[in-house]
Amino acid sequence: MSTSFLFWRRTDLQGLERLELAIDSGGVTATATLVCAEAGGFRLDHVWRLDAGWRAQAVTVERWNAQGHGRLQLERVGTGWRVNGARRLDLEGADEPDLSVTPFCNTLPIRRTPQGQGASVSLDTAFIDGAALTVARSRQRYERQGPHRLRYVDEGLSRGFEADLVVDGAGLVTHYEHLFERVAP
Repeated sequence: MSTSFLFWRRTDLQGLERLELAIDSGGVTATATLVCAEAGGFRLDHVWRLDAGWRAQAVTVERWNAQGHGRLQLERVGTGWRVNGARRLDLEGADEPDLSVTPFCNTLPIRRTPQGQGASVSLDTAFIDGAALTVARSRQRYERQGPHRLRYVDEGLSRGFEADLVVDGAGLVTHYEHLFERVAP
């Protein structure tokens, strides 16, 4: 088993995330805690279970803020998703979860974006608003700009938002324009 630790800081407001990434032959587990000044301030824990191909099987998100504690669980069921145990037909066919408060989830579609400048991948996501703990379908596109550079284009809930991403050799974000940058532990 390979284990590594990643840290990202928010560049748009005060916030820091610590993520533990464990990889073995059976898949990937990512466990993270972040503290953010957004929406009056909150702490958020998220745990991802991915298969060996880096496809999300489940993500659990827990949030603590002035209003109390909230929990959300998203689980893959065939070609769809269950949210807190209930099947969500509006998420049928959504490829991956996208959690608003972390750049980790960008890794999943980035790893599937073909190499070669100009290559792209479009996908529907089960977008999780971390501050509100809500899930909605959204669409996004990743355009390869070079070996370690991509352009993120939101075509769904935040239509019009675009950002340049710089990634390492594993497809993990090192810099996300406007929002995140990785820091050394």
